[in-house]
Amino acid sequence: MAANFWISSQYKELLDQEEVDVVHQLDKERGITLDDFKLIKLHMSNYVARLAQNVKVRQRVVATAITYMRRVYVRRSMTEYDPRLVAPTCLYLASKAEESTVQARLLVFYIKKLYSDEKYKYEIKDILDMEMKVLEALNYYLVVYHPYRSLAQFLQDAGMNDATQLTWGLINDTYKMDLILIHPPHLITLACIYIASVLKDKETTAWFEELRVDMNVVKNIAMEILDYYDGHRSISDERVNAAMSKLAGR
Repeated sequence: MAANFWISSQYKELLDQEEVDVVHQLDKERGITLDDFKLIKLHMSNYVARLAQNVKVRQRVVATAITYMRRVYVRRSMTEYDPRLVAPTCLYLASKAEESTVQARLLVFYIKKLYSDEKYKYEIKDILDMEMKVLEALNYYLVVYHPYRSLAQFLQDAGMNDATQLTWGLINDTYKMDLILIHPPHLITLACIYIASVLKDKETTAWFEELRVDMNVVKNIAMEILDYYDGHRSISDERVNAAMSKLAGR
């Protein structure tokens, strides 16, 4: 296990937006566009969060599971690796990696309870088989550094402890995007604090200057988060279903 982020595989494998926004050739042949690709990943992020709520795991497990899922689709196609199976498998794997183990049979139980669609109804064996494929796609690297890690210290330093809940919620929402694959986690934290400082009308300019971070990057991440809120406040089931229907049926 890497002692810190800067010598971790996560740092070495950070990608540019252009590298993340690549639709696999097999998916293109199914008619899946870049918008479909992003929408399916967003839908699966919500799916992981919903499942996690039912099996009662910490937010960190959810964040790790979604990071795994997003990493898988940098390297693998949705046609071959059905998101409806990859998502719960990533939650299963993340629960073990974060020492908050959830039994596969419990996941299967809640999948069947939450979704009437036959395409979601996988069995324990399916999850265990997919686990090996996901591990391979992740190069067996399971440690994830998250923006939550530095949040408390930054908020205290900035004199913004009263914004803890708001900033935590903003960080949660960053997992509905690919930010964790593109930026060091502390910059995502700072972008969320920057948004919170604007919303709470807190003067933090001097504090940010003392940090000596690239404020252009921080502000760009903040703008991406705000753009997400503007563009995804309401995504119709029709759009999600249209994108999902392009995946091969089982």
